[in-house]
Amino acid sequence: MEYNRILLKLSGESLSGSENYGIDEKRLNEYCQQIAEILMMGIEVGIVIGGGNIFRGVQGTDKGFDRATGDYMGMLSTVINGLAFHSGFNNISVRSKIFTAFKIEHIGEIFTIEKAIASLSEKTIGIYTCGTGNPYFTTDTAAALRSVEIKADILLKGTRVDGIYSADPEEFSDAIRYDEISFNEAYEKKLKIMDMTAFTLCRDNNMPVLVFDMNRKNNLKAIVSGEKIGTLVRNF
Repeated sequence: MEYNRILLKLSGESLSGSENYGIDEKRLNEYCQQIAEILMMGIEVGIVIGGGNIFRGVQGTDKGFDRATGDYMGMLSTVINGLAFHSGFNNISVRSKIFTAFKIEHIGEIFTIEKAIASLSEKTIGIYTCGTGNPYFTTDTAAALRSVEIKADILLKGTRVDGIYSADPEEFSDAIRYDEISFNEAYEKKLKIMDMTAFTLCRDNNMPVLVFDMNRKNNLKAIVSGEKIGTLVRNF
């Protein structure tokens, strides 16, 4: 499959590296370099990143916050991560632009489909922060939504594992890794790919999802070059 425009979804935890909290500068720079490489290949890139390395919304209820407040705190965490990426790209002379789901002056521009696509066409990386802008929705759902809105060819979900397995490969040595699987089969097997809202949004809009190991160097470049990496989920 040839990709001209992608939506890359990264977890906030992936940015923390071995620190388990905050932003690991080495990991951030590695990601920025990998993304810059595919931009130079002519691929248009949009990014949605979570905020779990700083604050995860669902944790708020355990800390005494109501769910909506916790989710807004999580959304602001994605802005911090977005700024980190923006700075990382600036350091290597790569253009990027921050979009926010709600108004945050001096940080970014409110996301609209027209402005986001126009920015991509100018070979500027789009960094989409604040999730969907609404509580009770995950950044997986935000990634699914943005991928459909910007008419991406695929949603690439970068994780720390090399694809989707029949069971947790860290717990079950006999777990089977899938090279390709349909949305319906993944649903029937109750495979944990993303939350159900995001999963349904991708399925109903024929948005394929590729789950891969982002921490393995050159994987991103290999994927857009046509190599079979990770697990592809799509409608058959």
